[in-house]
Amino acid sequence: MEWILLAVVVVLLVGVIGIYNRLVALRQNVNQGVADIDAQLRQRHDLVPNLVNTVRGYATHERSTLDAVVEARNRAAQGTNSASEAQLRVALDKLLALGEAYPDLKASANFQELQRELADVEDKLAAARRALNAAVSRFNAAIQSFPAILFAGTLGFREADFHRLDASEQGTVDQVPSVSF
Repeated sequence: MEWILLAVVVVLLVGVIGIYNRLVALRQNVNQGVADIDAQLRQRHDLVPNLVNTVRGYATHERSTLDAVVEARNRAAQGTNSASEAQLRVALDKLLALGEAYPDLKASANFQELQRELADVEDKLAAARRALNAAVSRFNAAIQSFPAILFAGTLGFREADFHRLDASEQGTVDQVPSVSF
């Protein structure tokens, strides 16, 4: 009888260790997703000064737009506030729109390359956000599934939050883009 009881305890212990290790791995995936988003935001912030300097050479009298971009970039670089990131996105859109007003700027190889890089960063940022949400979904499903649900709270695992657009981003994303030729 003692051997049976000992075997049950050992099996239960091995099961809990397995659950714990799986949840740790999934939590690390969530943490990596957050770090990936931070890396893409940092790359975006690093591109902005180059873009501003390129535009500054062609559009010297557009000082207010350039100053707004620099100010928005500095606010966004100081924290991870999603509202400041949204302001930076709006400022960058205005800056890129200057390319339409200045044909020489639009034809500049530097400006075109920076536009491509910025578009690439934005695409990678969107992919990183999707990857984070997928990792959060897997992590939350693992916590809520049986038998992990019996031990997850006791072992210190809490549900992770999905990346959501804040109110300022939703207003921008919900608008239909205007296309004119």
